[in-house]
Amino acid sequence: MNFDFTEEQTLLDNMVTSFVRDNYDWDTRCNIVKSEEGWKEENWKQFAELGLLGVPFEEQYGGLGGKPTDLMIVMEQFGKGLVVEPYLPSVILAGGLISKLGTETQKNEIIPEIISGHRRYVFAYAEPQSRFDLFDIKTSATQKNENYIINGFKSVVFGASSATHLIIAARTSDDQRSKSGITLFLVDVKSDGITLQNYPTIDEYRASEVVIENLNVSSENILGTVNDAYDTIEEVVDISTIAACSEAVGILQVLKDSTTEYCKNRKQFGQPISKNQVIQHRLVDMMIEYEQAKSILYMAITADHSNSEERQKATSAAKARIGKAIKSLGESSIQLHGGMGVVDEYNVSHYFKRATMIGVLFGNVDYHMKRYTDLTQSNIDTFDKDSSISLS
Repeated sequence: MNFDFTEEQTLLDNMVTSFVRDNYDWDTRCNIVKSEEGWKEENWKQFAELGLLGVPFEEQYGGLGGKPTDLMIVMEQFGKGLVVEPYLPSVILAGGLISKLGTETQKNEIIPEIISGHRRYVFAYAEPQSRFDLFDIKTSATQKNENYIINGFKSVVFGASSATHLIIAARTSDDQRSKSGITLFLVDVKSDGITLQNYPTIDEYRASEVVIENLNVSSENILGTVNDAYDTIEEVVDISTIAACSEAVGILQVLKDSTTEYCKNRKQFGQPISKNQVIQHRLVDMMIEYEQAKSILYMAITADHSNSEERQKATSAAKARIGKAIKSLGESSIQLHGGMGVVDEYNVSHYFKRATMIGVLFGNVDYHMKRYTDLTQSNIDTFDKDSSISLS
């Protein structure tokens, strides 16, 4: 297959690379993450000016009509710069839900506001007991006349502190772990009944616990169909998972290159430690892990996302393999840097922490390995059943 970028994709890659190089040097990033907000609104405005906020949206709403490859380009470069602005939770995850479930009225109103940078939506779905199961939801929405009263608790909502709106997943019918009965609601983050408990995560991004108490939401603010949001949630989370894998591949490249350069310059007994054969083997292993991670990312990007089973298999295969690469390559990078690999003043430790967080985002290695094997076994069982021959 031809994996070369098109002319437009090359321009996009150059543009994002230039932004990270010119606006996200290491000292600048350190100042951003140490600020009270934990992100820089001026960068978000520049994303809007460059058209980055419109990449995944359809042209009829003012977007660029970007494909998964375009999102990969953006996220890979953001990974190299450790960009902390909430592009993944706001534009890709929440924006994807609005694109797929919104009415024409909702999309015409909301998407241009997202593209211009005036609104930032994030998706509040995870709960303490749910682990990685998207369908495990206790938060309830009870209908009262034309409105719904929502009560519940959402955990680790990335980007909520910088958001203007939330998309809340709530249960409108069936039991806690049913895939049916889930409905999405669009709400202003400043609405009465919403309380945010904001905190920095270990990788210096920002997340929030969202407490929802007697939140009154009009039925006009339902996103999609009542009781029927799960399949779309799973689809958009899969797309977001691939985007997170793209960010991880960018991080892995920096870790690989930084470690190789360090070993060439770090001297012991009068010669670079890269002359040591054991060190050379470790560097080669790191290169192999990176190349395998990038290859399986390309597989996931080029898979048929319109086929739900193929999309799920490709997503889980990529997330599991890249998760293993994060552990192997990341730990090797830390070890080969010696004591310097863990100090806060050295950027390798920050790249490793972000990569580790991505490793558990939307499901860890074990979760996606099980998901992949379950899907594969289902295919085998179906094939055996269809191909069985009666001898009677």
